[in-house]
Amino acid sequence: MRKCCLLLCFILGLLNVSAQNGSQKLWWKQNNLRVIQANLPDYKAATLNPDSLVEDLMACSANTLIINAGGIMAFYPTKLDFEYTNPYLKPNNMLGNVVAKCHQHGIKVIVRFDFSRVHESIFKAHPDWCYISPKGERIINTDMYAVSINAPYVQQHAFQIISEVMDKYPVDGIFLNMPGYQVNNSYEGKYLGIDQNEYDKKRFADYSKGMVLPKEENKADPVYQKYLEFKKFTGDDWSKRLYDLVKAKNPQIAICTYTDKYVDIIRHESQANSSLPYWPYTASDNVNNAAHSYPTHIISNASIQQISFQSRYNAVEPQEVAIRLYENIANGSGLDMSMMGDMRGYEDERNFDVIKKIYGLHKKYESYFGNYTSVAKVALIAPGLWPSGLPMQEYRGIQLILKEAHIPFDIIVDEQIQNLPDKIKAYKLLILPDITYLNTKAIDVLKDAAEHGSNIIATNTALNDNPEALMNLFGAKITTKDYDGGGNYLSIDNKTTFKRLSKQTMVFLKFNLGLYDLSAADERFLPILSKGRPGPPEIIGGHKPTGNYGMAIKKHGASSAVLMPFNIGRLYYQNGYEEHKNIFLDVIDRIYPQAAQQIITNAPARVEVLLQQYGKNNAVNRSKKDGLILHLINLTGFSGATYFDPLPLYNLTFKIKSDFKPTKLVTMTTQQPINFLWKDGYVSFTVKNLNEFNSILINK
Repeated sequence: MRKCCLLLCFILGLLNVSAQNGSQKLWWKQNNLRVIQANLPDYKAATLNPDSLVEDLMACSANTLIINAGGIMAFYPTKLDFEYTNPYLKPNNMLGNVVAKCHQHGIKVIVRFDFSRVHESIFKAHPDWCYISPKGERIINTDMYAVSINAPYVQQHAFQIISEVMDKYPVDGIFLNMPGYQVNNSYEGKYLGIDQNEYDKKRFADYSKGMVLPKEENKADPVYQKYLEFKKFTGDDWSKRLYDLVKAKNPQIAICTYTDKYVDIIRHESQANSSLPYWPYTASDNVNNAAHSYPTHIISNASIQQISFQSRYNAVEPQEVAIRLYENIANGSGLDMSMMGDMRGYEDERNFDVIKKIYGLHKKYESYFGNYTSVAKVALIAPGLWPSGLPMQEYRGIQLILKEAHIPFDIIVDEQIQNLPDKIKAYKLLILPDITYLNTKAIDVLKDAAEHGSNIIATNTALNDNPEALMNLFGAKITTKDYDGGGNYLSIDNKTTFKRLSKQTMVFLKFNLGLYDLSAADERFLPILSKGRPGPPEIIGGHKPTGNYGMAIKKHGASSAVLMPFNIGRLYYQNGYEEHKNIFLDVIDRIYPQAAQQIITNAPARVEVLLQQYGKNNAVNRSKKDGLILHLINLTGFSGATYFDPLPLYNLTFKIKSDFKPTKLVTMTTQQPINFLWKDGYVSFTVKNLNEFNSILINK
């Protein structure tokens, strides 16, 4: 009997320990990351001093370090013959010392792996592990060769490398750089095509039940559509295997990378623009997109120091870094900087003071950051987590219009619509900027949202891949999808709707102009005028109605669905003429005027205004909602392609929609009270001055 009791007590004790471990808070969930990544070139392994590295991290108020471990090369003494060892590595246990010294000072360490490439010596021994293009080309960077995801190096040996590091060092996280399939030599900007490695061919044939691996990226090809499905399946499969491996060893190790499946921290990047017009909202764009598309994840948006892959030793301007970091804070991310090497002997130190200042501010006031709930009633649908090309321009142009009009909005990536039906249905306005394809489930979510009161605006070639949805939602049928609108005009035919264009009768067009049969819509606006007679002033004119329209509205009960089959976003993004912005804002006023009434302010368009519901972010209670927080970021120093110090601004007035009567308003950084008036569901107040950044607490 005594033995049974002892055994029972032992089992209960184990269960209790297990329960305690299971309920232990995951360290990254506090969402107060202040990350600095020491992106080490190989030669840094010979000179990096763990003591000075930790000293610099502490001077910057950093609480998390990302540092190289393995993959392309090992920054630790490996025993694996398929892992290339950094030739500069000294037998001084650099990585182990860095981890130990960081932990002594409460700094978490996330180790970086990159399995996208192997050294030439490994390629020569195992060429079948590496990428090969449809033309037989390899992706080569000096002596590093791009690998194939479905070959043994990634499918087997990568897990052994990660296991070796976790067994040797008590790391806090795993960061995976450049995951996914290779089609480009990203560091040289060269496209080579779909990987034709034999392992890829075999696995795709098995997955597709006999299909041949495609050689071209053609969305109209059903085999390529199957290949896209295959890529997602194989990527998720690998990620799950990694997740299971890591969490079995230690659930307190965070997995961080650029994807969302089986990941704890989604990392994004604010990089220097490679083309004009410059985009000053990159951090807001990235964090807003990821945070609302994947609401259960922590987001860490990295400000990339380097100007480009070819110019790694020059940093972007300090004023740009400041905007990125403030935008991270305002949108609910922690702080994240990616640097080449450590901070000693750095080739461009101009941003160090900015990092110390803003990281220090975040540390001091971190209890006010990172525990936000959106108040936005508008959702902008993004063409992917990393938008690019012409869809990106349309998307950014609409975003710019909303930013400058101070209309709060969330961003949700298009592929997540089907997974967030309740969230989508809660918005009062959904905007689809040239979102050409949505699957059946996503279309059903949009239809349901429209029936429950969500208004919709779609632009350019949105939903052109689904004629049935185009007709059901907008009463539209494509006549000509791609048509050069240069020389055509929109006739401003309805001054009641287009109040901002009272002094114009025609608005110019360029870029794509869709010609649609809109007879099934309930209302039509903006008649399209013909190109007329180009030439010298003596002969111009002749712009006549073509019978086509630039806008149509179809009613769905109490809501409206608006189609604008031209590049209104790209027009504003590229040219910046107010008339195109004014058309879009007038349309919003027509179908959802409350959008412009959530924040009423005299702040200039170059003041980024972000309103969030906040709860104090502390270990005791993160669910409590303490009020509203208004972040103001001064972008007046941005001048097209250059960043200067922002101009100081004075006496900015605000009238903010609030469903509670505040007890007090204070400036967060000074804790100074602000006089206010609460009336008819609005709180009104004045911000006396704004330099770089300010936050106003509207407390319950």
